[in-house]
Amino acid sequence: MAISPKPTPIIALLLIITHVFFSKAYAYSASPAANIVSDLHSLRSQFPSGIIHLNETILYKIFNAGPRSFYLIIFFDAMQLHDKPEPNLKTIKSEYALIAKSFSINNQNSSNLSKIFFCDLEFSESEKEFLRFGIHALPNIRIVPPDADDLKSDSIPVEVPESSRLAESMADTIESKIGLSTGRIHRPPILSKTQLGFLIGVFLISMPFMTKKLLAGETPFHDKRISIVGTMFVYFFSISGSMFILIRRIPLFVMDRKDPNKLIFFYKGPGMQFGAEGVYVGFLFTVVGLLLVCITRVIVRIKDSMIQRAAMASVMIVSFWAVREVVGLNNWKTGYYIHAYLPSNWYK
Repeated sequence: MAISPKPTPIIALLLIITHVFFSKAYAYSASPAANIVSDLHSLRSQFPSGIIHLNETILYKIFNAGPRSFYLIIFFDAMQLHDKPEPNLKTIKSEYALIAKSFSINNQNSSNLSKIFFCDLEFSESEKEFLRFGIHALPNIRIVPPDADDLKSDSIPVEVPESSRLAESMADTIESKIGLSTGRIHRPPILSKTQLGFLIGVFLISMPFMTKKLLAGETPFHDKRISIVGTMFVYFFSISGSMFILIRRIPLFVMDRKDPNKLIFFYKGPGMQFGAEGVYVGFLFTVVGLLLVCITRVIVRIKDSMIQRAAMASVMIVSFWAVREVVGLNNWKTGYYIHAYLPSNWYK
């Protein structure tokens, strides 16, 4: 039997079938990892905060899509604890959201946007996942590296610092553990554009009337008693750090985690202070300031020398006590000794 000298069409057909088969096999093996990154980008765009809300289905897709090239940073949440002052989950989550949103803003045109995904897990929806990570207490934040297999042992815990600048502190911790920068934190302004515009409008409208009252000397600031009270308020507000407390929403005190019936008003450590500390120090310095006014305005006018000396001695004793309290509190918090003011053995 003669062999056909032109088998080209058959060979070409076989080559095409082989190419299609292997290209589909390659696409099947390579696409899941690429698809999961695309899916995570899509999920992130659906949440204004930039935090992807995870569940069992999404986690299954992530950890069964083959090799990963990104970090997952997961905030473990429990909605039923948001109304409780401890563990203060609502505030911590809002600071965590600031990191996620700032990261998206800072890395809009960077490849880092595909290397870190900020997520959260809610306890009532994903109780099994909490067990897989070994989460038994909140607050808790975990970093899942690309090569993590065992979620409990391979995930990296992120310590939640008791700091007035939670977002900045957590961002620094995350950067130190993964070696990638999240960028600066973009905090929202105190007043929105609408509120600021309204205040400017009210000011401009009332400015002619205010000018007329000011020139006539009929404003409340011309009243001596109101001026004194206002001056004392500004003085106390400044030295107590009240503006910082209001902006950062620092609590006046917290409940002791070891004893729920006990309140903590003072935090030992330089990195954090509660509102009560600022109020206490502000009160002591206000007392010293008022006593100084008393010396320059009242005591110097006393004609009886014995009463004058007794008043001066009383003022000095109270002032010394107030400053010693402030110095002692600073030593207790930081361990720093002011030898020029008090001997070391006085701190014990």
